[in-house]
Amino acid sequence: MRWEPNARGRLEQAALELYSERGFEQTTVAEIAKRAGLTERTFFRHFADKREVLFPGASPLEEFFVNTLAGTPESAAPIDAMATVLEAVAALFQDRRELARRRQAVIAANAELQERELIKLASLSAALADTLRLRGVTEPAASLTAEAGVAVFKIAFERWISESNTHDLCRLIRESLDELKAVTAGK
Repeated sequence: MRWEPNARGRLEQAALELYSERGFEQTTVAEIAKRAGLTERTFFRHFADKREVLFPGASPLEEFFVNTLAGTPESAAPIDAMATVLEAVAALFQDRRELARRRQAVIAANAELQERELIKLASLSAALADTLRLRGVTEPAASLTAEAGVAVFKIAFERWISESNTHDLCRLIRESLDELKAVTAGK
């Protein structure tokens, strides 16, 4: 077995290019591997299937959300802890706007991928609610905070990847949180 530098990244790049050019359904694993200059076998060492390029199995993003939330000060109000998490997550994406735009365009063009994205968001919300409950937050506050956090992230992320937007994701998350606070305060 020959070591290939950045094989996973090359496969992700090739897959996104092909999904954008030809569509998700019309792209094969063989074509992705060929575009990346790798073998199908190498593809399957990194991904279970072509969907996993867009949705990694054990989601590192979900893990980051949960670990960051678990590490916030116990004294923080649940929504403030969630705000800290969202700002930390925004920093992860800061230099990946173009990649995020391309990924979302592929997902938006395919109903099956849209469904998978919703399932991932629901899983993220459940994991965040579980983490809040472990911190002593009772129901329904734990579930409401988790769902609100995911909604704020989703709305800010969609604004961030829009072609006309020039603001950074962290600013858009803060604006969305402020808007949520204003809505819940009845303003």
